[in-house]
Amino acid sequence: MKQHLRGGTMADEAPFQFLHNEVIQYIYKSADSGDTEHGGDISTLENMGCRVGQGLVERLTKDTARFKDELDIMKFICKDFWTCVFKKQIDNLRTNHQGIYVLQDNKFRLLSQLSAGKQYLEHAPKYLAFSCGLVRGALSNLGVKSIVTAEVSVMPACKFQIMIQKM
Repeated sequence: MKQHLRGGTMADEAPFQFLHNEVIQYIYKSADSGDTEHGGDISTLENMGCRVGQGLVERLTKDTARFKDELDIMKFICKDFWTCVFKKQIDNLRTNHQGIYVLQDNKFRLLSQLSAGKQYLEHAPKYLAFSCGLVRGALSNLGVKSIVTAEVSVMPACKFQIMIQKM
């Protein structure tokens, strides 16, 4: 099973992107007919991602030795976790060594289907919410409480900011 989780083919990518897009459309269409506002939609997507991230990291780390520190956990997220979900490693990891990490993905797969035009930047948050939740959920299951946000300045590059919350 572990081989299947880490392996994967390009054919695996299309169904994931399709499902991700459909979930976004479903949540936003439900909101149009109901009582939630835009912020609730983002929160719903983020919470869904959190639950998926918790389960996924559990499976990925079941045969892994304990991590020695926070930086070790972040390296795991950037390499193994990111590769499992997005078929590539994070392009850049930076930290201020005070609990803030910035993960740079220069060609974020869930944004690459959107046009690079500036008018699409306003739609980026809904395409990033699930992924922010994935990272937050994975970290929480590894014992790290965090706030995860994402920003896009030029499509499809994306920066995820992780603020570690000390317990």
